[in-house]
Amino acid sequence: VTRRPHFVYRRQQRPSDSRYLTQTQRFAKDTTTARVPRSMCPGHPQHVIQRGNNRQAILRDEDDSWCLWSKLRDAATKFHCDIHAYVLMPNHFHLILTPWQDDGIGKLMQYTGRYYVQHVNARYERTGTLWEGRYRATLFDPDAYLLCLSRYVENNAVRAALVKTPADYDWSSYPANALGVEDELVTPHPVYEALGDTAKTRREAYRDGFEDPLDDGLLKRIRDSTNKAWLLGDTAFCSRIEDKLNRRALPRARGGDRRSEAYRRAAAQTGGGRADAG
Repeated sequence: VTRRPHFVYRRQQRPSDSRYLTQTQRFAKDTTTARVPRSMCPGHPQHVIQRGNNRQAILRDEDDSWCLWSKLRDAATKFHCDIHAYVLMPNHFHLILTPWQDDGIGKLMQYTGRYYVQHVNARYERTGTLWEGRYRATLFDPDAYLLCLSRYVENNAVRAALVKTPADYDWSSYPANALGVEDELVTPHPVYEALGDTAKTRREAYRDGFEDPLDDGLLKRIRDSTNKAWLLGDTAFCSRIEDKLNRRALPRARGGDRRSEAYRRAAAQTGGGRADAG
């Protein structure tokens, strides 16, 4: 019996097994991986987060923070975005912002990222990437989530044990929203302005909101929605946005008996089947 040569056997292995792909084939496979589509709806606010690569520091001192702050300010003006809340952390930053053009957020992040990296590379004589891939974002219902998301963002330094209160941290929108400190980066959202008839009453109402900590379930929904680019809102809001986007923007509930009460509760918590995700 004639035995097949070893190389013929190797060629008959499963082509999907990465052990038998050439370098060119691996590159082609990686670059065709589907990306989660962005939710582009001008006039609707989003929560955006950008992290440093491998959680490395992106801000080392005041000069770095001023540079990043100024690039965000310039980009927001240039690309027609209103920033309502933000925090600049040592290894990442958060934004709550409303774009007024289709590609506003993408261009803001691209502009900020490019020019800030130039600053960092020149100052610290380094090369290579600074950011951990693409920014992450979730489009949300401002009536239900703008104030709690602002608290989530502005309390970031407290959760990280960098300060005891949000007022103690210099690089966030809390001084502007809660204390009336002038900040060129901050544009109040109508939901914020509805907190009171005067600036003083609005600030007082805003500070009162920080007395109630965000519960673990809400924190998980915020993080999951942002990391996975799902919508954050109730059934009616999510249906409305899905119709505008002409695609699903919520996860499908998986498995289980769809007639059971347990399944319906799980679907409601994840937003599956257009159930209430809020």
